[in-house]
Amino acid sequence: MERQLKLMNKDAPRVISSLGVTTALVCATTMLFNVYVPATKGFFNMGETMVYLSAIFFGPFIGAFAGGVGSMLADLLLGYYYYAPATLIIKASEGFIVGLLYRYNLKLGRKGWKITTSLLGVLVGAILAFVGSNYYSGDIELALGYTILTPHIPQIFWLALSGVVTILIILAGLLMEPEVGWMVLSIIIGGLTMVLGYFLYQAYLIGPLFGIEAIAIAEVPINIGQMIIGLIISVPVARVIKSFFHVR
Repeated sequence: MERQLKLMNKDAPRVISSLGVTTALVCATTMLFNVYVPATKGFFNMGETMVYLSAIFFGPFIGAFAGGVGSMLADLLLGYYYYAPATLIIKASEGFIVGLLYRYNLKLGRKGWKITTSLLGVLVGAILAFVGSNYYSGDIELALGYTILTPHIPQIFWLALSGVVTILIILAGLLMEPEVGWMVLSIIIGGLTMVLGYFLYQAYLIGPLFGIEAIAIAEVPINIGQMIIGLIISVPVARVIKSFFHVR
């Protein structure tokens, strides 16, 4: 962390430009695709992807700023002002944790990371299968602005998707560098921090404020879904960028 602070002080112009670009990307990604969830007065979005990528490539401090400020701006611009204060803290914590853990990864060796990545693949697949089949299957209602969509999503879709995701993560750990497992673990820990943060905020403030007792529980699978989607997208994107630009 001390090294990170020294680098930030030494190269202030690059840091400032990185802050501006990553914050704007987090905000734009969050606003680009979002699904209003009436039960929680919140929305599902793709912003986690950029929060994770910002933290992975630029470290905990830029990851925290981009995640917190970028996500908060999206809340304000989309009209979810009642989530903005919590979002600033929760998403900043998420970005910081992912960036910090990824920077200080454990050196387990290739065999150790193969085992770790395989276990993480099974864990992520199981979470995706459970959340998808129990909360996003059947006839669901999606509110996209003023447009209401009612698609039917069978449980088999989520079971098949979870199987594919599990296999891809395991293959990534077997065929790619050992750091893939640590990247996945860092994202899961940061993502679960986000899930817990919103649960507490909704349970003790938003829920009582709007008189909706089940709001906190209703949001948990949505936030877990955001974490999993962000993980599925950000890990391969990070690997491609690192390989193409030879970034370590």
